[in-house]
Amino acid sequence: MSTRPLGSWNDGAAKRAIVGFVTAAAEEGTSDFVPPADRVAVFDNDGTLWVEKPAPVQTAFVLGKLAERMKADPSSADEWPYRALAAKDESFFRALDAQEPEAVTSMVKAIGAAWEGTTFGEFEAEAARYLASWHHERFGLPAPGLVYQPMLELFDYLRAYGWRLFVCSGGGRDFMRVISEEIWGLPRENVIGSAPEFAYRDGVLVRRAVLHGPVALGPGKPEYVLARTGRLPRFAAGNDDVDVEMLQSAQFAVLVVHDDDEREYAYSDGAARALATAREAGWTTVSVKNDWNAVLRQTPVQE
Repeated sequence: MSTRPLGSWNDGAAKRAIVGFVTAAAEEGTSDFVPPADRVAVFDNDGTLWVEKPAPVQTAFVLGKLAERMKADPSSADEWPYRALAAKDESFFRALDAQEPEAVTSMVKAIGAAWEGTTFGEFEAEAARYLASWHHERFGLPAPGLVYQPMLELFDYLRAYGWRLFVCSGGGRDFMRVISEEIWGLPRENVIGSAPEFAYRDGVLVRRAVLHGPVALGPGKPEYVLARTGRLPRFAAGNDDVDVEMLQSAQFAVLVVHDDDEREYAYSDGAARALATAREAGWTTVSVKNDWNAVLRQTPVQE
């Protein structure tokens, strides 16, 4: 692995734009200067920081839990989205894959009910067991091995200039927090997004079947960022339509374009609006094929 800053990034327009913005933001006394307190950088997770195809890392964890609930209570198969899961409704799975808000919201509600009453520690233990055994079907790697090397380098580059980093995920906030320190070096409080309310009962915190705020998709993302940081981001990165509002809220926006079916996957489903907005707004687009000379994490991953 290169020891140069952004060594896995090819010398192209995307890298030059990122370097130009970050270095200019550090130049005190100029119009481009960003005060240290305002140096907030926010990243989407699935498809932006790690591989999301053929399904996000968390998918099997969630589906397994919902399958357990249907087995314990067969009548739940008559409810939505259990009915779609029981019927293996491909249109529903495509909607989930494209992160269509209606489909995701229905799943989030089902997830809330499935883990209702579970303690904070019990949920984390379940997620940790899953992550310890799960491997990607194509690459054969555990979750930490699916992180994009160029994005890890971008994290280090931004940190060197005094930026505070956050992940805003439409998936489960608490699931990501289990491994955020291991895979990104981010404290768990810097992972924000979709999560349940908690209640303090008999001396312990338990999950409720009520969502804490909106689902972290579309407008929900900048809403979560503002609530957590008290600021809108100056730097934001995403990869599809549900990231558009977060990217629009930032001073500098990066859109990752998946176009490399040899080293990763080539797809644009769920990203048509993001691509059109990027062209109109002049966002920095990052081609996996052309802008990254390495894709997956290059540091050793412990099994």
